Amino acid sequence: MRRYRKNLVAFLFEITQGIYTKYFKKNTPWNLTKLDLLKYTKTSFGYKLGVFLDQNGFDLIPKAERHDAYHVITGYTSKEEDEIALQYLCYGNGKRSLYLFGVVCLGTIILPEYYRYYLKSYHLGKNLNRFYDLDFKGLLKTDFQTLKTSIFNKNQLKNETLKTTI
Repeated sequence: MRRYRKNLVAFLFEITQGIYTKYFKKNTPWNLTKLDLLKYTKTSFGYKLGVFLDQNGFDLIPKAERHDAYHVITGYTSKEEDEIALQYLCYGNGKRSLYLFGVVCLGTIILPEYYRYYLKSYHLGKNLNRFYDLDFKGLLKTDFQTLKTSIFNKNQLKNETLKTTI
């Protein structure tokens, strides 16, 4: 039964993502590819982002590039429950958008067994230095560890990725 609900979440992400980026996102696309990112130095944020995309079989989605940046910075995977938890983390960090609210509400209703994980993610987001609105394109050449250290404190770096208990 859980697999069907996760498939529903994946389906909802798939159909809403294009609509949201086309009609609601006003930012400028980066005009970069995964291969462009993989040309950065191996210790850079850009390279780490390229590796994340490559390992997951993704390409950058124009005007939604920062979402993949969030994954790389926080260590959340692209599993359905992690996608929802990442939105909770961003909410805790101060991000507000119609799409975020939709994901948080529907995700909690469809996959309620992860609620404790979502709350932990929200609280982690509240305790991180503000990152959701950074100019990630401008940070692509930045050393990845330096960037992470500017967002997480030392204790958070030890436990930066919350593991689900289910």
